[in-house]
Parts: sequence; structure tokens; C-alpha cells
Amino acid sequence: MREIDKGERAQALGQKPCVVWLPGLSAAGKSSIAATLQSSLFDRGLHCYLLDGDLVRTGLSRDLGYSDADRQEHIRRVGEISRLFVDAGLIVLVALISPFRNERRIVRELFEPGEFIEVFVDTPLAGCERRDPKGLYRRARAGLVPLFTGIDSPYEVPEHAEVILPAGEIGIDDCVARLIDYLQRRGNIPLRDEP
Repeated sequence: MREIDKGERAQALGQKPCVVWLPGLSAAGKSSIAATLQSSLFDRGLHCYLLDGDLVRTGLSRDLGYSDADRQEHIRRVGEISRLFVDAGLIVLVALISPFRNERRIVRELFEPGEFIEVFVDTPLAGCERRDPKGLYRRARAGLVPLFTGIDSPYEVPEHAEVILPAGEIGIDDCVARLIDYLQRRGNIPLRDEP
């Protein structure tokens, strides 16, 4: 019996697998950017999967709360799933607040060099509070949501992100265009002639 390795799976899919990890504050635009990027990659015939924090918390991490220990476990679980998807040859998009540098470092270490791409969705707190589609910041400021990242729980800005998206200054389409360009330059996705 022959074992099939990651390289063979990637070759069959015509792409170089990786995880694109998008950390940032709540309402920074992570999920919107990741969803738009997923659509763009899919439209190019590429194989990808989006792991969004809210989605994962309704299933795999539904037993976890928001304490520091629970957040760390949530990130560990998503990291392990991402590693399996990368091994399957996929491009994995992860949209998570992931507030702590150490946990992001631990997840990075699960991957071979170059497979983990940290993309900091850099939207200032004031901009996130203005967006606040779920009213979470308002509730956190009123003391109704304890341990809310950026309010009464810290957010550690990435120090070594491969890409920084100034999502408070540019739109989602521009953010996605920058990511597509980056993934093409790295060879994760093939170049495509635009019409």
C-alpha cells in the first residue's frame, strides 16, 4: 500500500497549501475579508476552506468560554484542524481574534516553514467600535460582556505578520487584492491573466 503525501495532494490540486491566519479585533473585518478571499480563490478553481471563529464556536469549541485558558484551547483546536487541512493540500483561511502572540506562535510551529501566513487585519479599536455589527463593544463598555478583547482583556498586536492589512483605511476588495497578489508571488496560487 502506497502512502500519499502532502506534496502529491498539492500537485493534484494545482496549488501550494498554506494557512492564511487573519487575527484582529472583533469587527475588524477579518471574516468579511476571509469570506471574500475564499470566493475569489474558489472562482479561480482553487481548493480552500474558511474557519471562522463564530462557526467553530458553534461546533468544535462549543464547550469553551472566553477565559484566557479557553481562548488558548480554542486557538489550539483551530490550529490542529488547519494543519490537517494543509496536509490535505488545501489553502485554509482562519478568521479569529486570536489575541495572544504566544498562542499564534504555537500554532505557527505546527506548520512547515512558509506554510503559516499571518495576516494582521489592522483596524483601530475606535473603528471596530464604530462598526460593531453585533453591539458587543457597547455591551462590553456597559459591563455586560466580561473579558472582551480590546476592552478589559488584552489584544497583542502581531509583531512579525507576513502581511498587514490597514482595513480601517482600505476596503475589503483592496484587502483581498493584496492577499491574492501576495499568494501569487509566493507561489501558493497560480498566476491568472486578468481579462
